[in-house]
Amino acid sequence: MAVTRETTTEHRTWWARAGLGVVDGRLTIAGRDAEQLARERGTPLFAYDLERAREQSEALRDAFDAAGVRGLVRYALKAQREPAFLRFLRERAPFVGIDVCSPGELDWALEHGWSPEEISYTGTNLSDRDLARIVQSGCHLNVDLLSQLERVGRAAPGRAVGIRVNPRAGATHAGGGESAYAGAKPTKFGIYPEHLHEAVEIARRHDLVIDTVHVHSGYLYFDDSLDVVDRVMGRVADAARRLIDAGCPIVEVNTGGGLGVPFRPTDERLDLAAWTEIMARHFGPLEVTVATEPGEFIAKQTGVHLAEVVTVEDREGTTFVGLDTGWNVLCEHFVYDIPFFPILCRAADAPAVREVTFSGHINEGPDLFAEGYPFPEALEGDIVALPNVGSYNASMTSFHCMREPAASVMFENRV
Repeated sequence: MAVTRETTTEHRTWWARAGLGVVDGRLTIAGRDAEQLARERGTPLFAYDLERAREQSEALRDAFDAAGVRGLVRYALKAQREPAFLRFLRERAPFVGIDVCSPGELDWALEHGWSPEEISYTGTNLSDRDLARIVQSGCHLNVDLLSQLERVGRAAPGRAVGIRVNPRAGATHAGGGESAYAGAKPTKFGIYPEHLHEAVEIARRHDLVIDTVHVHSGYLYFDDSLDVVDRVMGRVADAARRLIDAGCPIVEVNTGGGLGVPFRPTDERLDLAAWTEIMARHFGPLEVTVATEPGEFIAKQTGVHLAEVVTVEDREGTTFVGLDTGWNVLCEHFVYDIPFFPILCRAADAPAVREVTFSGHINEGPDLFAEGYPFPEALEGDIVALPNVGSYNASMTSFHCMREPAASVMFENRV
């Protein structure tokens, strides 16, 4: 299908920012030519601009400071765990702690430079085996079910713990007030407000100290969802007050993750000043530390995936552009329904000439990255880039069809 609508250069390069741009028509990553990187390193390849992680971390810290909030940033390890990424974050943003969700992640955080007191564990459906490793480490544990709180009490009486609450509302990039973590439909996460008294009773029975209230109800939300965030945090603050009134020494409210970064042409940067104002209004009177555990916000914009075009073929009116990569290394689109926006590296600001469908090399029908996508003329041998894939892609790589993981190259500076 021919593309007839006119598009400005600005519209075609809406994704451009510091560390990702166009020089003489060619895509650059951290100042390096993207196609040249792919030729030298091979494909499929993740190329990371680590400076973006530092910038995002500092933006959050500075927003907390500007709002007069005692803030704490804990990076969500599940988003991106490569050693070079973690080493950079530890060195360049030493104020950033870690949130983990499995014993393996806990061990990984300890091995890569974080101390137990800098680590919080927020998982679900913990076994006795899990708890044995968590308790031994000395990190802080947040529990999200009454039955799990009972299990912790049996395994580690006298311990300080946090509890995750379920506010029955969530903010996402799709809008509305529902998420996979919290909404009108029951989810597996969090203790509902009407059951807080049961949590207190369990804690008293096992001499547990509830010192943290945790919530995770959002995913990649923007300014148009801040009203939902406001409503959620109001419910969380109410839960914290009820626990304080019941004698629980609450010292921290962890607001979870979900802060959005632009990944679609119409997205604008999340207004961090407005976001922190919500936190200050709800939690300032409680005189608690306000924590957040961003994964996407810190890591998503660091990564670009590079792949070679190995097929260009018209199939009954649909042009398929086949890549030498697959959903085994780029699963965010399939797990979270996050769209990809491919870029032609040699002509990053060129106008689209037709709509194409991008397919991968995994032997499954749904292995499609974008369908009916306006794109410049693509040729076999071209290098295509998929931006904004620094989180929840490499960290979720599988061995499906026995396809190897993609290689990575990480840049600590821009040239």
